Amino acid sequence: MKQNSLTIARTAGKLALSKKGFDVKILKLKNISSICDYFVIVSGDVDVHVNAISDAIEEGLLEYDIKPWHREGVRGGKWVLLDYVDVVVHIFQKSVREFYALEKLWGDAPVEELN
Repeated sequence: MKQNSLTIARTAGKLALSKKGFDVKILKLKNISSICDYFVIVSGDVDVHVNAISDAIEEGLLEYDIKPWHREGVRGGKWVLLDYVDVVVHIFQKSVREFYALEKLWGDAPVEELN
């Protein structure tokens, strides 16, 4: 079954929360950028935690036959990017998230917080 991009973003966020990901936000870029419809931004404590969150999202979305088009950063574990074309998931260690400040960069995007 084809899932819409908001459903994919929310599912990814809930899967991140299931692995104790924190500060989970969905940024709606649909009307302000052609990059994708949504960014899902998640924080994890350390590299093992970031990778566990990434694995949970990949495995959970795979149950809906949704596979990432591209992934980066899995080996380093400081910032993992999962690209689902219309939805891009960013899983950061807290300090890396603060450094890149995607929420500030995309400050005009509507934000949905999951908890």
